[in-house]
Amino acid sequence: MTFGNGVLVFLAILIIYVIYLGIKIVPQSKVFVIERFGKFTRILESGLSIIVPFVDRVAFRVDILERQLPPFKMSVITEDNVEVELVSTVFFRVLDAAKSVYRIRNIDLAIENTAISIIRSAAGKLELDDLQSSREAMNQEIAARLSKAAEVWGVEVTRTEILDVLVDEKTKESQRQQLNAERERRATIAKAEGDKRSVELKADAELYEAQKQAEAVKVQADADAYAVKITAEADAEQTRLIAEAIKNDGQPAINYEIMKRQVDGLAEVAASNQTKTLVVPTDITKALGTLELFLDSLDKGKKNDA
Repeated sequence: MTFGNGVLVFLAILIIYVIYLGIKIVPQSKVFVIERFGKFTRILESGLSIIVPFVDRVAFRVDILERQLPPFKMSVITEDNVEVELVSTVFFRVLDAAKSVYRIRNIDLAIENTAISIIRSAAGKLELDDLQSSREAMNQEIAARLSKAAEVWGVEVTRTEILDVLVDEKTKESQRQQLNAERERRATIAKAEGDKRSVELKADAELYEAQKQAEAVKVQADADAYAVKITAEADAEQTRLIAEAIKNDGQPAINYEIMKRQVDGLAEVAASNQTKTLVVPTDITKALGTLELFLDSLDKGKKNDA
């Protein structure tokens, strides 16, 4: 190989190497931070990009996928002065790769320490019972405050999770006693409410019965009043007929009414259960005969009128 051919081969290899250094293929899950002479210039997004060889270099390869911090523990004191341990984790992703590498050295550690401070502050405002039952609201508060703190690092906190609340055995025993007392209180209240409801139902039943009895009395009274009315109307009609008969027939009609009442009275006396001996006056037999004659005279008078 001559010297000229060797130079050509060397130049070809150098050109290929320069092209290789200038071409950068960025994966979808990453971005490249480019520095020129040690100073940040730009960010390479996913895909094929070209840089200036020997002048530009890839300083950092930053993962932009959402990531999770390993679960970490912290000791907190609640508002009712109970010391507990919380197990928490944080989910986040990098939005500004330049800030995440130039403003903080260890982004994971920075987010963890900030999260511990915020969680302690949030938990200190709650009592133990509220801390165990209000995790969702607490997670939202922590995520909002942590996101604001992490903006300066170019990081978005997507969510935080309180994974567990750890208490010592003494606190657990106190919680059991409190839970038993609460159950007894609820049972007592439930029994009292049941007794109250039973009394109310019994009173309602008695009131209903009294109302029905009153309605029955009213119905009976209406029936009696109606019977009295009908009887009075019948007596009035009878009196009217008798008066008319007296007016037309004179003394025989009066005698007829007297004899009729005597016969009715005798019938009632005879029908009485306490009557053992019945003495009939002789006037009664005369009255019966006279009554028969009076009826005959009435029939004759009607025939004559006809």
